[in-house]
Order: sequence, then C-alpha cells, then structure tokens
Amino acid sequence: MEKNVLKTGKIINLAKSEVKGFAQMYQLLEQKVLLGGLSSSTLLNYGRCLAKISLHFKTPAHLLEEEQISGYLMDLVRSEHQPSKSYFKHTVYGMRFLYRMHDMEDRIIKLPTLKRVDKLPVVLSKEEIKIFVKSSRILKHKAMLCLLYSSGLRSQELRNLLLRDIDFDRMMIHIRQTKYNKDRYVPLSPLMARGLKQYIMAYNPKQYLFNGKETGSSMSARGVQWTVRETLKRSGIKKEVTAHTLRHSYATHLLEMGMNIDSVSKLLGHSHLNTTLVYLHVARLNQVELFSPFDRLYER
Repeated sequence: MEKNVLKTGKIINLAKSEVKGFAQMYQLLEQKVLLGGLSSSTLLNYGRCLAKISLHFKTPAHLLEEEQISGYLMDLVRSEHQPSKSYFKHTVYGMRFLYRMHDMEDRIIKLPTLKRVDKLPVVLSKEEIKIFVKSSRILKHKAMLCLLYSSGLRSQELRNLLLRDIDFDRMMIHIRQTKYNKDRYVPLSPLMARGLKQYIMAYNPKQYLFNGKETGSSMSARGVQWTVRETLKRSGIKKEVTAHTLRHSYATHLLEMGMNIDSVSKLLGHSHLNTTLVYLHVARLNQVELFSPFDRLYER
C-alpha cells in the first residue's frame, strides 16, 4: 500500500469501500470519539490504524479475534520495516476504544514491547533557524515558519489558528483545539507581530490566519509539510527537518536562554513535565560549561 495513502485519511475511505461493515464501524467511532471530547487528530490516528488492520484481514477491526490482532502486531515488530511506536500505540489504543464501544472490555490487546531506541529530537541551532527562515521566498510561508518557531506551535495548532486568536493589543496568541484539548495562551513576539501584520495586509485572510486552497478552509497538513520540505531544500541544511523540528528548537533554545523547565512545559502545552524533560538532553545549558575530560588531560 502506498505511503501517501497511509499518511492521509484516504486509507479510511479505502477501507469503507473495500471492507464490508467498516463504514458503519467508523461512523460509530467518529461519533464516540468526538462526543467524548477527544480531538479530531485522535480520530484520524485511530481511524487510519484501524482501517489498515481491517484492510489486512478484510474484516472490520472489532470483529477480529484477540489472537489475530496480537499476531498482526508481532509480525510488524519482527518485520524489516517496523512502523513507528506511535503507529503501534494508536492501533492498540484504537482497538481498546473499539472494545469499549461494543461492550467488549474483557478483551485485552497488549502494546508490543519494541526494541527501537527512543531518539532525541532533531534541533536546529539559532544560526540554522536564521538560514532556514531566510530561505523561504514567499511571505505567507515565511510567516508560517516563523510562527511555528517563535511560539512553539504544533502543525495542527498553526493550521487551526483564527484571525481573532492573534491579540495584538495584549501581545498574546490563543491556542485552541490542542493535542490534549486544552486551550492555552503563548506570548506573541514583537518581531513576529510586525511580520504577521505585514502578512495580513498582503494576503487579507478572512477566517483562518493561514487559509487553504478552498474558501473558508484552513491550510492543510500537507501544505505545511510541503512548505517545510521546499524551504529545507533551498536552505542547504542537511538535518532531517519537519514542522515539529521548529517546536523542538523553540523549547531547546528557551532552556538554553535560561527559562525554567516548568515554564517551557506550560508554553508547549504539555500535560506532564516528563514530556518536556527530553529537551534537557539536547540543550546546551550554560550554568556549567560542558567539556570533555580529555581536553584537560594535557593542559599546562
């Protein structure tokens, strides 16, 4: 199955057309997820993973036996092209959600133990951020990239921003529909404010800060990905950079500039401080200058 199908909601439509009963299952899933207060991204993540497993067995996921699902996941663990941890997590959590929907909570699907080592986030240096932003030739794209970095936004948060969420008087940005459905405010940088005013004057967006191709729509996830990818090509930077890399860089640079980790965690909208602690491993903290003992062996 083509990767671009798996990365979008197209696989859900494919399962609806090819797997008898999947459309009804998905309709109920959509209703329960959204009425339960979970985010649309959770629905998409669950939907894609459940569509994939349903297509594999040509049977709606909730009708599969526990052994079928566990065996399917273990085959993936052993495969050469092992999916990401998030794929396993969303598949298992999605199945558990399905079981609760159908009063089948006695069924147990365990999250496989994965050998994959957690990688530290890729972070751009301050100089690389300047180069990256400068490489963007279109004002709208430059505004998007600068806002991702200057406010530490997730891609979805950027795409959900409405014009009214930018408060130029209070110099704050209202972040809605976050990953954890918790609204938050982040500071609006004075430099960013000037850039946004230029962008708004030039493009005159109506509802969303960054409009999509269709009237009344927001910028698509693919649109953000394309912008980052094309800018990266022009920048000459060799690191693997995504929209989330700018968020990683934001958090790391704040720590390096002396902000305490609790404040950084709140700005990022993390539910748990442990999620933010990873940035301590990549930040070059200046309280104590870091060095290798080898360099001091031969000091005179």
